[in-house]
Order: sequence, then C-alpha cells, then structure tokens
Amino acid sequence: MPKIMYIDPVGPKGACPKLKNDLDRIKQKNTEVEFTCLKKGPEHLEYRYYEALILPELLDTIRDLETKEYDAAIIGCFYDPGLYEAREILNRMVVTAPAEASLHIAATLGRKFSILVGRLKWVPQMMENIMKYGLKDKLASFKSLEMGALDFHMDENITLSKMKEKALEAIELDGAEVIILGCTMNFGFYEKLQDQLKVPVIDPAIAALKYAELLVEIRDKLGWYTSKKYAFETPPDLR
Repeated sequence: MPKIMYIDPVGPKGACPKLKNDLDRIKQKNTEVEFTCLKKGPEHLEYRYYEALILPELLDTIRDLETKEYDAAIIGCFYDPGLYEAREILNRMVVTAPAEASLHIAATLGRKFSILVGRLKWVPQMMENIMKYGLKDKLASFKSLEMGALDFHMDENITLSKMKEKALEAIELDGAEVIILGCTMNFGFYEKLQDQLKVPVIDPAIAALKYAELLVEIRDKLGWYTSKKYAFETPPDLR
C-alpha cells in the first residue's frame, strides 16, 4: 500500500481538511494519504523570504519521512520550494510538487497551456520553474486574478467568475488548450471550470498526488527512481 505524505509547507494553520477530502476522493484505493504542516512558519509563501524561512524544517521533515518508510512526499506549494534539494537528500523515496506535476501533465494534454495566478508578483518565480523544467515553449500565458492565496475561498462564486473570465482570455486570445490553476489553494474549482470551458483544467494538488502515485508505481515495478549520478548526488551529512 503506497503511503504518501502531503506537506502543506506553512505554519500550523495549514493542511486544510477540505483539500484532504478532495484528495481522498481521487486517490487510488490502495493509496494512503496523510497530511501535515510545519511547526512554525507563515500562512502562505507568496514571498521568497517566506519560502527561505521554511526550507530547513521542510527538508528535515522530508528526510525524516524516508526513515519512517513513506513511499512519497508532496511539497504542497505551486512554487515547488525545496524540491531539488529534497531529491539530493533522499535515497529511494519519491518527492514531487504541484508545479512540476501540473506542467508535465498539461504538456501532454495540449500544445499550449496557460496558468491562472493570484497576483503578478508570482509570475517571475513561476517562470523560473517553467524554464527549469524545460517547458517554456509550451507556455501560452499567465493570467492574474489579482487575489492573494488566502482570498480564493472567501467568496468562491467571485473566484470562479474571475477564473472563468481569465481562462477564456487565455483560450481565445492566447491559444491555450489546457488551463493550470497556479496555486494549491485553488482546490475545489477545477471541475466546474472544466465543465464550462470544455478544456482540461489542472488542479495542482490533485496533479501532484496522481504524479506521486505514478512515480511510486514505476519505482516499485520498474526500478525507475531519482538518479544519484550527477545532479541529485547526495551531499555529505553536515548536521
């Protein structure tokens, strides 16, 4: 039975129960999904400084999960904080994150994708990840909702209306064939939006879980897991 930990990389107000319900609904029957957050930290990671604050505890948490024989960890933020660093310190445990999973899935479902972001502030860092993952040519556009990460569920009807407006712009004006919701706090919207738009709409938290399940399966059945040859060579333990 695959055992996967979803880490909300913020302080103790994280790990939203409603998101857990969404993931429990779509996981494979034999997958066990657990949730955790950090002992201290900000309520969101909209700033690089906030991200820097949580990295030591996040990486310690991930390393500890491997010693407890978890199969995978998901770093639950669309910035994918600490993803490559985590791959350096792990041996066989799978680790993935929402942007990596969403971008790769979207790239197979259409020629171009657009990302709905909360604020324009988010775009430069997300663009860095798109380039790092080698998918710049697949990007049609970013579309800003002008909402912070904590705003999406304050009035879900307003959020859904803004999402539909910006997604239609991306499809009709920018040539997007797939829409990615660019924040893990966008849970709960993809199905209604997808029904209205008639194109794939990627929920990043769900994408990360399904991607993690795939990576665990191919590790166990085929022996394919993170290469330690060059880029993710494990460093000496300096603690």
